[in-house]
Amino acid sequence: MQAILLAGGLGTRLRTVVSDRPKPMALIEGKPFMEYVVHELSRYGIRDIVFAVGYKGSMVEEYFGDGSAYGIKASYAYEEELLGTAGAIKNAGKHIHEGWFFVLNADTFYQLDYRRMLKLRDEKNLDFALVLRRVPDVSRYGRAVLVQDMLVEFNEKTTEPVPGTINGGVYLMHKKLLEEIPAGKVSLENEMIPRWLDRKKSGYRLGGMVNDGYFIDIGVPEDYFRFQEDVRKGVVVW
Repeated sequence: MQAILLAGGLGTRLRTVVSDRPKPMALIEGKPFMEYVVHELSRYGIRDIVFAVGYKGSMVEEYFGDGSAYGIKASYAYEEELLGTAGAIKNAGKHIHEGWFFVLNADTFYQLDYRRMLKLRDEKNLDFALVLRRVPDVSRYGRAVLVQDMLVEFNEKTTEPVPGTINGGVYLMHKKLLEEIPAGKVSLENEMIPRWLDRKKSGYRLGGMVNDGYFIDIGVPEDYFRFQEDVRKGVVVW
């Protein structure tokens, strides 16, 4: 099974504590953060990984190489300019040779059973699946709503500080969707998913699942340090 790891962002909010490397390569107990993500994927048989890299991307390739030392097959898609999430997926698509693939943000760590997504895909005959997570206040993000495992709302803004579900940033996509993404800078969250969600126009079936497993985004220093502590305490299983 293949996965695209989105690692092309600049990581500006983390620069005060990690300034010499891409954000996903920030060290956690002597290992790059992204190695924890790769290990988690490998546990579920996802071992053909495309690293979508940009800022100092050569550092990623120098570390992981062909992937054999980490039990994976690694390939690399470089961005000459920032392409947005969908643009980066499109750019990495030249390395996708299977009908389905996962997409993840390389600066987030989410413990989940990827087999659940494959099962959901088959049960609901989906073209695109995503993972949602629960938060106490959806007004800080954009609400995403499932009805009988089908996505009915995505990135809906609300000013009400109410609990709900939001995008968890893990996707399972059919390869045919790559053809739908235009060239250049394109957002998956703000452009493509809302477009595909209009089933009458797109013809695509979008669904998802809610996952309550451990989640962290190391985009800010306090969460970067929290992940380090969680690894030391064994909260994150390695």
